[in-house]
Amino acid sequence: MSENPVSVPAAPESAPAHEGTAPRTHDGSARPVTPGSQAAQGTYHAQPVSFVRRGTRLQGRRQKAWDDHSATLAVDVPRHIADTSVHPDYTFEAAATFGRTAPLIVEIGSGLGEAVVNAAKHNPEKDFLAVEVYTPGLAQTIQKIVSAQLSNVRVVQANAPEVLRTMLPAGSAAEVWVFFPDPWHKTKHNKRRMVKDTFAPLVARVLAPGGLWRLATDWSAYAEQMRDVGAAATDFLNVHDGERAGAASPLTEARRTGVDCDVNSEPDDIGGWAPRFDGRILTSFENKAHKAGRVIFDLTFLRKSA
Repeated sequence: MSENPVSVPAAPESAPAHEGTAPRTHDGSARPVTPGSQAAQGTYHAQPVSFVRRGTRLQGRRQKAWDDHSATLAVDVPRHIADTSVHPDYTFEAAATFGRTAPLIVEIGSGLGEAVVNAAKHNPEKDFLAVEVYTPGLAQTIQKIVSAQLSNVRVVQANAPEVLRTMLPAGSAAEVWVFFPDPWHKTKHNKRRMVKDTFAPLVARVLAPGGLWRLATDWSAYAEQMRDVGAAATDFLNVHDGERAGAASPLTEARRTGVDCDVNSEPDDIGGWAPRFDGRILTSFENKAHKAGRVIFDLTFLRKSA
């Protein structure tokens, strides 16, 4: 998410990504790493990753939360080369994991878990899967789950494209959320953005017909890219196509104020922006964006029927 740090180049072909960090099982023992197709096919090398791992060390309450509850609240996926990869033969079974059949909401880049835990608390009839690569964030999410005594949330430490490409069954999700992904606002880093043309088909794959893809960002250039990606994706319809255009557009406001772009008096005549998703709590990160004067953009795309 936008809290992620500055990028470093993806690992070279000659070395596994995150070399030296052996995947571990819940009891702390090293999981055997299976060399082969996933990394070799370019999960980490052929294209730049959209994240850079920060420190994974846990301390204090986070360590205790992980030690006490990760065995039941963290999905223990088989790894493939790196400790955030998912073996392509593994499939997540939501009904078996949650002990029931319910609509599944997947949040990509769940950060510290504020949004997903709050949503789970207020929607007990739905199940939630929080996808994140940052171990302390996952541990803090587990803390929140335990504190709220929730049974309808699980976390998984995994590279999002792999979760969408192979881990989740096709058509298994009711909604996919991508809130405030790292904007990679420098032009030379734009290629690292998660939401791009190659990402939309992965989201479409896991969404059931009529499912929703919800996005939010506080960077105007990324917002335009998100809107363009959704518009170009044949599997999606913009739920708010043409809405909030001209003077009512948040993009017009961003251009007028120049908060994250050059001042531009040209109005946004395309629109398509959703109203703020009321199921998204005001997180500490979003609150910082508001205090900085940045404009918040919401988008909602509907998965078409096959």
